[in-house]
Amino acid sequence: MLMGEYNHTIDSKGRLIIPVKFRDVLGDRFVVTRGMGNCLSIYPMADWEKMTEKVAQLPMTDKKGRDFKRYIVSAATECELDKMGRILLPQPLRSFAGLGKDVVLVGQIDFIEIWDKDKWTEVQEAFNDPDKLDSVWEGLGI
Repeated sequence: MLMGEYNHTIDSKGRLIIPVKFRDVLGDRFVVTRGMGNCLSIYPMADWEKMTEKVAQLPMTDKKGRDFKRYIVSAATECELDKMGRILLPQPLRSFAGLGKDVVLVGQIDFIEIWDKDKWTEVQEAFNDPDKLDSVWEGLGI
């Protein structure tokens, strides 16, 4: 399971160290692509394959489905860790997510999000109002 929050930096060549706890789950190969909400998402290969199987089943006549497929698949890149446990994040993906030097990797059970540290701080500010969260989460059925 991918969980927890880790602060890291992207070096001048666009490389990012993946935390050891995440490496164990990700394995040798995994996919990085656009995420929801100005972040990037990293999927273990098995989870990526499950998701793309579902996406492939969306009817071509469904505009939302076509747009989602374009959004996720066109930006996807397969990654492997180097000997130092780093990956190279392509410039277009770094630009999309507005990633600076300081980033936060956030486990999301079956994938990882990569956030610019300042943007992640903004996201977390919403967690400071429990009344607002109650109304947002009320309909989730959890």
